[in-house]
Amino acid sequence: MNRLTETLQQSIGVELWLASVLAISLLTLLVGQAVRTAFLQANRWAQRSANPWDEAVLGAARKPTQLLIWLIGLGWVARALNAHWNEPALLTDTLRWRDVGFIVCVAWFLWRLIGLVSQTSIRRRTDSGEPFDLTTALALSKLLRLLVIVVTAITVAHTLGFQIGGLLALGGVGGIAVGLAAKDLLANFFGGLTIYLDRPFSVGDWIRSPDKSIEGTVEYISWRHTRIRAFNKNPIYVPNAVFTSIVVENPSRMSHRRLKETLGLRYDDFDQVQAVVDDMRTLLQNHPGIDNSQTLIVNFTRFGASSLDIMVYAFTLTRAWVDYQALKQELLLEFGRIVARHGAAIAFPTQTLHVATTPDPAPPDAPEPGAA
Repeated sequence: MNRLTETLQQSIGVELWLASVLAISLLTLLVGQAVRTAFLQANRWAQRSANPWDEAVLGAARKPTQLLIWLIGLGWVARALNAHWNEPALLTDTLRWRDVGFIVCVAWFLWRLIGLVSQTSIRRRTDSGEPFDLTTALALSKLLRLLVIVVTAITVAHTLGFQIGGLLALGGVGGIAVGLAAKDLLANFFGGLTIYLDRPFSVGDWIRSPDKSIEGTVEYISWRHTRIRAFNKNPIYVPNAVFTSIVVENPSRMSHRRLKETLGLRYDDFDQVQAVVDDMRTLLQNHPGIDNSQTLIVNFTRFGASSLDIMVYAFTLTRAWVDYQALKQELLLEFGRIVARHGAAIAFPTQTLHVATTPDPAPPDAPEPGAA
């Protein structure tokens, strides 16, 4: 640096301090250009790399690094000027703002990195066909960026000499006022945050609540409300705060579908009940659509009002509603064939009416002939 300064001073005939400023500026420009070239080369390498995160890190760091180099040059220029003019207060202020610039560079890098990582993750999962929750991915990105802004603001305030304790106290009082004025809005915000963190459901899930008349497919989750598409195709907009106080059932995450039916035979078919039960149980045990690792029950359970009731209880492997209905139809038809094969019949509600009969009264005795 000193040699470059002396060369400039002798070449263009300027004072030492001005030659120092010019030398620092020239050196900063050269270093910035070298760093820019290095990033371009590294980016070409990252594009050929199997690791997709290399390109995201390099892309996020390129511009903040170039700004960081100029901030370092600014600090050197400030010291060169102070050596000539002897203005320590100006030097202190300049270096303080340079430090603020350093903080902003780090925050800028993190901001860009969060966005690029989010975009890369979404693109990779979309290209591979892997299921993912886009809403949650975007929400996490927004949360991380919000955290970067808050931490940066606090750090900058501390660097500039502000009392952080006073600011936090003021923020606490302001937060109470805002909270009272926007209680419902904040409740919806924290309700949405709970959904993102606990993940009781995600976009595409079928949910319902026994506490409210809510049932349908989740289409969108925002910070304020969740949009659900009912089965009649009407949209339902539910404030997120509601989900913190109701029970939510998520049938989309069921492991199996349950088959629970009652089959009634006639009382005249009592002797065929055992054979029918055995054949129905064998059918379920050998059927490829039934999970035999789960509870499987086929038993004669009670004498009904007009039938001998057989309970069928099993779990299907399929969870899809349409496939389940097709499997259920297949099994019910086969149950009917088993009943018919054993000479029995499905019972239907009947009543037996017993009519009591009384003997006809004897005719009165006929009068004897000649009787008066």
